[in-house]
Amino acid sequence: MSYNEEFWNKYSDENEARYNEEFSKFVRDLAMSLHCTSVLEIGCGTGIDLRLFPDTFQIYGIDLNDKALRIAQEKLPIANFEKGSITELPFKDSSIDFVFTHGLMNYLDDETVEKGVAEMFRVSTKWIMNCEKYDETEKQIDSNQKSRNMQSKWLDYKVKFVSNVDMHEDIEPNKPRFTLLKKL
Repeated sequence: MSYNEEFWNKYSDENEARYNEEFSKFVRDLAMSLHCTSVLEIGCGTGIDLRLFPDTFQIYGIDLNDKALRIAQEKLPIANFEKGSITELPFKDSSIDFVFTHGLMNYLDDETVEKGVAEMFRVSTKWIMNCEKYDETEKQIDSNQKSRNMQSKWLDYKVKFVSNVDMHEDIEPNKPRFTLLKKL
């Protein structure tokens, strides 16, 4: 997996402008409705998707970018943010109730996605969510991103597909594919 620090520092600087309160509410309400008490966002950036979680949750965020993690910790001091990779999550097996990505998988190469899916499955207690730009055949979007068919990545795992639909534009204007899985 290659990592372009300059690109991700710039992304962190612009991340606050990407804050989508409707998506943050959606993730929080979904995790709460599933009776979760711990949540992990992989590729959390500055933590914008985690900010509406109540302090009754154990809130975790993993990212490779130091600058983003500093901002996340300042904005959400009740959370636990760590530097880390999706390919080696620093959590015990079946230790997090709700594990999710939002727009991360589109930036990763195929091998990293495969390893990341395995790690998400490993650390999840029960629920896994991916919200990613979608294409059935996985096409290059630009020099940095590739659309993903996340459903196909989970076919070899013991999961039940609860949802695999495009997000409504009122919640997420870019309408990524919302894939929710229950670990069996």
